[in-house]
Amino acid sequence: MIENRKNPSILGTNILYLIIALLLITFGSMAQTRELYTGLLITEYIIVLMPTLLYLKLRGYSIKEVLRLNRISLKQSIYIILIVVFSYPLAIFFNYIGIMVLSKFGQVLPNTIPIPTNLNEFIISFLIIALTPGICEEAMFRGLVMNSYENLGSKKAIIYSAILFGMFHFNVQNLLGPIVLGIIFGIIALKTNSLFSTILGHTVNNTIALIIGYNLIDLENLQGVSQAVDIMPQGSIMVFTLIFLGIMALVSGLLLFKLIQSLPSSRKEPTKLDNAYNDIFIKTRINRIKMNMVEKVPIWIFTLIFLIWNYRIFFL
Repeated sequence: MIENRKNPSILGTNILYLIIALLLITFGSMAQTRELYTGLLITEYIIVLMPTLLYLKLRGYSIKEVLRLNRISLKQSIYIILIVVFSYPLAIFFNYIGIMVLSKFGQVLPNTIPIPTNLNEFIISFLIIALTPGICEEAMFRGLVMNSYENLGSKKAIIYSAILFGMFHFNVQNLLGPIVLGIIFGIIALKTNSLFSTILGHTVNNTIALIIGYNLIDLENLQGVSQAVDIMPQGSIMVFTLIFLGIMALVSGLLLFKLIQSLPSSRKEPTKLDNAYNDIFIKTRINRIKMNMVEKVPIWIFTLIFLIWNYRIFFL
């Protein structure tokens, strides 16, 4: 039966999320092992993006409305770039905390995605590692997932979609950073009412990581694209590093908050936007529906798979 509701169902989205995650760690993993760049293209476009679009099409939802395919202005684009730049230290800080905890109980592994060593490799990496996930993953998370979870209210939609986004990387040492970025991307999506804004933000974030790696390629043991620090210092150096990153995160966080507040809105109803924006930062008295037990089952299954997957990699 064709559904014409504005928001896709939470249950349908959660089931699709579980299916895509299973495809990611099976066929996606095999494709990336065989040839990384080709495997990433297969993973993003065939495993992530195509099922998302097919689901919306087959269920009768408007792809344009669900994915928020609305234009953004040049002014909004500039603000988004600045927001992402100041989000980066925040993501590094939270990932560093996660890796510190992980290092006490398991092993910290270097990332496996290669850093470009010349301009040609940088362009290819930009297209495959920066732009492609920006398009495909944003369509899934700030598009389908966030839209579905708006049935629970805008605040829960942003937080839940960010957590699912972070866990979707299947890497516990690169978990907190993506969750933080996912929350920021969700707020951007709400204010601009456009997926293009989060595609831009996601791409800029990944490009920053590429640029850092590209310029620091000669440093020993520097590998991969991540918001994390790969090699953990020990003792007092670890504490000083945490303090330094914490100061950077605090300063950038204050600037980030101001930038988000100043980001031009695309909403036509100021009152409705104000209510939605308050729902993010302020506890409201509006009653929201909750996820029922059946809707939670796919997420429970995914969480169990996530824990087993990371236990085998980092703790065995």
